[in-house]
Amino acid sequence: MSMASSNENHGDFKSRLDINKDDEDEYPSGEFEYKTPTAWKSFMVNLRMLLAYPWLKINDQLKSRFSSGLSLPQLCENLIKAAYDPHISGVYLHIETLKCGWGITEEIRRHILDFRKSGKFVIGYAPKWQEKEYYLGCACDELYAPPSAYFSLYGLTTQAIFFGGVLEKVGVQPQVQRIGKYKSYGDMLTRKNISEENREVLTTVLDNIYGNWVDKVCQAKGKRKEEIESFINEGVYQIEKLKEDGWITDIKYDDEVTSMLKTRLGIAEKKKLPLIDYKKYSRIKKWSVGLSGGKDRIAVIRASGKIRRVGGSSSSGIIAEQFIKKISKVRDSKRYKAVIIRIDSGGGDALASDLMWREIKLLAESKPVVASMVDMAASGGYYMAMAAHTIVAENLTLTGSIGVVAAKYNKEKLYEKIGFNKEIISKGRYAELFSADRSFRPEEEKLFAECAQNFYKIFRDKAASSRSMSVDKMEEIAQGRVWSGKDAVSRGLVDAIGGFSRAVAIAKNKANIPHNKKVANYAGRSRGEDIGSNG
Repeated sequence: MSMASSNENHGDFKSRLDINKDDEDEYPSGEFEYKTPTAWKSFMVNLRMLLAYPWLKINDQLKSRFSSGLSLPQLCENLIKAAYDPHISGVYLHIETLKCGWGITEEIRRHILDFRKSGKFVIGYAPKWQEKEYYLGCACDELYAPPSAYFSLYGLTTQAIFFGGVLEKVGVQPQVQRIGKYKSYGDMLTRKNISEENREVLTTVLDNIYGNWVDKVCQAKGKRKEEIESFINEGVYQIEKLKEDGWITDIKYDDEVTSMLKTRLGIAEKKKLPLIDYKKYSRIKKWSVGLSGGKDRIAVIRASGKIRRVGGSSSSGIIAEQFIKKISKVRDSKRYKAVIIRIDSGGGDALASDLMWREIKLLAESKPVVASMVDMAASGGYYMAMAAHTIVAENLTLTGSIGVVAAKYNKEKLYEKIGFNKEIISKGRYAELFSADRSFRPEEEKLFAECAQNFYKIFRDKAASSRSMSVDKMEEIAQGRVWSGKDAVSRGLVDAIGGFSRAVAIAKNKANIPHNKKVANYAGRSRGEDIGSNG
């Protein structure tokens, strides 16, 4: 993404989220308005920017690419800054293959649409288009692709993999306790095909994603649902057909789009298009464009990846001992009026999840806490979220999965095949409970099952209590089932649909901070929200 620079000023800019008007008072949308700056404010912004831009050598930046670690918070902040920056005329968005989920994609798309309301342009360009890339691209004013672009808008798929047959052949027998009929994680170890329950969940989630994609593309391109579905089922690949039917604006190479932008901005052909790339623009501070926060502070703690109890300094994911230290630090501080926990995790260690739940629960006794879900907050990820006062998710955030899987591997037959032997001397009836040298004895299997069932009850009952439901009601929607954010709201697992802006608005409301009063955000990260794009 590059920002085209000029000295133009533009009109009103509003950020809107999908909201339910009935609960707007309790869960405000986060909508904010761009007000035309006064003459004095415009003067101050231009003065600050004069000091900022020369250090960035803006005119040298003809073109650059994102790194593989593209950060969602940084990208969204750049778009907000650019909307208010009088030196920015628009955004030239290069879209490469996205390696993120639909929750992150939705948040980026929302910020693109919000930026457009500033009156500035967003031009999209991509050499390869699949559903996720096009979903982002159709939010742009115009869309371009080279003559050799790869288009594969043929529909969506999901899959489940199974190692049961492989493990059987090599002599390994997984012994799995799965609590919750929809808890499918253990299936890949024990089964050779998909269960009906897992098929039901995957089909429902896929239907939600597909339906949302069709609806949003219909809105963006002014087409009927039947037209979109007919196009997908035709298997169109000719770039000329895509232009003819209005899926893209025109067929152009990157240099041709650049020349077109120069003409629009009145820049001489021999001069370079004044672009500033994503990384360099990230160094522009919000205060430079008059967006500095107020005195009130909201702590933002980001937690992304697999949940682990302990880890080394280079460990990725959510390390419970590190996360707990951050929570404790924020809890003890009087500087923060509220806390937002950004969660993007499919779970992991059960003990770690419970320990973090406890710390979040203690934090929630002293400050308002809002859980803001990104791509996924399932199993241990949802366990963390349910300790918050309010849970916010995107329409397509995967969440829930209130269930338990416990397993051990019996390698007895494998050892026989390879001639390996191990002699064990033990003391205690269950000392060899987790031994990989043999299968469970009947009493061991009973104990193993009881342990798993006990943790499931703890998880389910805490979820019921946190969501003000009866245990029986929670049991109906638990059972290890994964829900989309949209379905989770209707079942009481999530309070509101939206992204980070809505989480901030709700946190301000809970902390009795006026909605029109600015706040400063402090970000403590377990791991950034990674988009993983190369462009």
